[in-house]
Amino acid sequence: MRFVTRPIHLLLAMPPRLWAAFLVLILASCASGPPKMPYPVFIQADELEDVFLANLPGVRAKQFSGDPQTRRTSNRIDLPPGWQGTTGGAPGKLLEIYVLFGDLRVGDVDLVAGGYAHVPPGTFGFNLRTNEGARILYFLDDVDQLAMIRSPVILDSRLVDWAPTGVEGVAIKELRYDPGNGARTWLMRISPGAVLPWQSSSVVREGYLASGTYQDSECVAGKIETWTYTPGGYFYRPAGVVNGGPQSKAISESVWVLRERSGGSTRITEVCQ
Repeated sequence: MRFVTRPIHLLLAMPPRLWAAFLVLILASCASGPPKMPYPVFIQADELEDVFLANLPGVRAKQFSGDPQTRRTSNRIDLPPGWQGTTGGAPGKLLEIYVLFGDLRVGDVDLVAGGYAHVPPGTFGFNLRTNEGARILYFLDDVDQLAMIRSPVILDSRLVDWAPTGVEGVAIKELRYDPGNGARTWLMRISPGAVLPWQSSSVVREGYLASGTYQDSECVAGKIETWTYTPGGYFYRPAGVVNGGPQSKAISESVWVLRERSGGSTRITEVCQ
């Protein structure tokens, strides 16, 4: 009698360690990527290619968004151990740095995870240095003539208290608020299970997920698109775009770094529209 070995027999005969690899391949082939959107959203930093930043030699950068004509840029940067440089001096440009982890000395101030620096245009640059290496968010923006903050701001966000919001399970820490043009940078902490309503901002808002796992929805032309962010997730949401809703929730406690380059208002809606 002749036995015929069929594919199912080969699978059953595989060692357990090969079964694990096989399942990973099957899941990977079945998994779909984030929905295609008309603006940068559902982006994961680790999936982006490294880019070169002329004003910060010797670093690896993931560029999220920017404008090559005005040189506005939003990045996540890895500084290698022992790296030294400066904040530079870009005329008419505002610089913000947020430390995700590692150590960074800005001038004579030592920052660790949660450290924040704001360097407005017209001020002297600062020397930058890291001993063990650091991962930072690095924002270079066009300056608004209405801005009133003219002096550098360097702080440790761990020393700032969380303030409650109107949504249960959601709290914020303000890092910067400019009373002139309303520009602001803040942290938002969302507890597991907390749900944000459908809402939109009247100005551009961008965000980076510093920690946690967060499921979010975008409303585009009346259609709901939902995806899950993990640390390193980023969005650049145009003014007026509705997002949030009942499917948006923190799967684990999530902390976002959020920015608006000018003052705006938030509109709450009942449905995706």
